[in-house]
Amino acid sequence: MSVPSLPRPLVLGSTSPYRRELLQRLRLPFEVEPPRVDETPRPEETPALLALRLALAKAHEVAARHPGAVVIGSDQVADLDGHPLGKPGHHARAVAQLQEMSGRTVIFQTAVAVVCRDTRFERASLVPVTVKFRQLSLAEIEAYLAAEQPYDCAGSAKVEGLGIALLRAVESDDPTALIGLPLIRTCELLRAAGVPVLGSSLP
Repeated sequence: MSVPSLPRPLVLGSTSPYRRELLQRLRLPFEVEPPRVDETPRPEETPALLALRLALAKAHEVAARHPGAVVIGSDQVADLDGHPLGKPGHHARAVAQLQEMSGRTVIFQTAVAVVCRDTRFERASLVPVTVKFRQLSLAEIEAYLAAEQPYDCAGSAKVEGLGIALLRAVESDDPTALIGLPLIRTCELLRAAGVPVLGSSLP
């Protein structure tokens, strides 16, 4: 399949290798630019609003440096009864997160934003994924963490790997959202921004 030429450069504003791999599935040429954004939650900010705000902030921060480009920003926050669970960063926090999620339902709030400064295009969307975790023993948690070391994943859940064994069920309208970039919604936003996904700029 030939790679279509784009009217504007496409930039993924992310440091995530998972989002980069997902966007590559669309076979569009794009660059990757790390966003410089403070991801600290604001007081009383819900996980859904946090994910949306950060996705837009990442897209805008990168778009400020690439005003002629169409920029994609994305963020994911694990939502446990309204409380955000971010990236654990280290082993002890990952164990605590997984013990807290054991046997419970978690909503992974995945947001995507597309921004182009030159055309003043800005649109963002939230794709929630409902995930039901199995009852997890400490031995299972330790085995999973040893195998995957998912310390850069929201809620310690690396479902594209062995993390799938932690789950009882997943409910979503966009199957790639749980990995970090909802491609169905991303395609919709790119078409709206004039990016010719599948060689057409029609929505």
